[in-house]
Amino acid sequence: MNMMDADTQQAEAVHFLRRADAASYIQSVYGFPCSRQWLAKLAVIGGGPVYRKAGRTPIYAPADLDAWARARIGQPQRSTSDVLTSSGN
Repeated sequence: MNMMDADTQQAEAVHFLRRADAASYIQSVYGFPCSRQWLAKLAVIGGGPVYRKAGRTPIYAPADLDAWARARIGQPQRSTSDVLTSSGN
């Protein structure tokens, strides 16, 4: 099996989410605010989750949303001063 076939099979196994559903997924799974409009803005300015396009429609793989959301969540802390201590200020 060549690389193209492997990529095609992997893409077929993934249920992609449209932008509004991706935002709802982030909110329900990770509990932090996320909107369709915010994902659209991040697609323009950068810093958002990886997405693909199906024609003109942006679509998101749940695994890409998971990776992005986990990267946004900081380390556990007991007080606001923990942030100052860990950054060296």
